[in-house]
Amino acid sequence: MATGARGATRARENRTKLSTTVAPENYRYLEALIEAGRAQNLAEAVDLTIRRSRKAENRQRLAAATAAYFENLSPEALEEERALGRALSNATAGIDIDRG
Repeated sequence: MATGARGATRARENRTKLSTTVAPENYRYLEALIEAGRAQNLAEAVDLTIRRSRKAENRQRLAAATAAYFENLSPEALEEERALGRALSNATAGIDIDRG
């Protein structure tokens, strides 16, 4: 058995059975992911969609926590954060991250 096939077998073995119904437009969306080649099957399409949703939720939580952090800083700590930001900006001004 090839390494890739073995990995696929392990992935299938580490799955939980899910049997459910979804709204027709959601089913069409999942099918469109398969047709576009973004997922090989319905299970992968569901996993991809859930992964995207969880990522968006995590980003929202991080944004809220970051905003709360800065809102609760003392004026002195806020000025220190700004000074660190300026120093980092100055230190990296000549770096082109898009250049290999």
